[in-house]
Amino acid sequence: MTETTPYDADRARFTRQALARLVVCDHAVDVADRAAAMVATENDPDTGPGGRVSQAFQLIELAERALVSAVIYERERGSSWTEIAQYLDIGPKEAEERFAPHLDSWHTAFDTPYRLDDTGRKRIPQLPTAAYDPAWACEHLDRWAYLQRIGTDAVSSGLLMTVPQEESPATP
Repeated sequence: MTETTPYDADRARFTRQALARLVVCDHAVDVADRAAAMVATENDPDTGPGGRVSQAFQLIELAERALVSAVIYERERGSSWTEIAQYLDIGPKEAEERFAPHLDSWHTAFDTPYRLDDTGRKRIPQLPTAAYDPAWACEHLDRWAYLQRIGTDAVSSGLLMTVPQEESPATP
């Protein structure tokens, strides 16, 4: 499917490294928000048996997703499997075997950014939301960082953007 959407031109302003970093940020926010929801004790009586275990397990799943996106980002920024593996306490070959399918899916999503749903009428983005719509992601993540007192434009200001193509001079 090669049709364009309004997000394509916007996405083109970002390097793949920047898009991958936005995905890491978005996944980190998910982990932080879900962890914060576990802090308050006032709703404990409303939580069924095992409820807090369920929440903690969801944190693990979200953290795993954040780890995958961090590995993709590190590969996009040029980190080797050896450099990545040292932080996972595994060998480089094991790291590559574990994360290569995710990296392949990431790359494939740029070639085929959409698939049709079962009805054949609706496009389903193959990129994570933050990479699919980076303008929204920057606004959302910058606002989140501001509200957390991390800083203004704390996310968008550090992204590596593409170099705008210069317009060719008009010929007389």
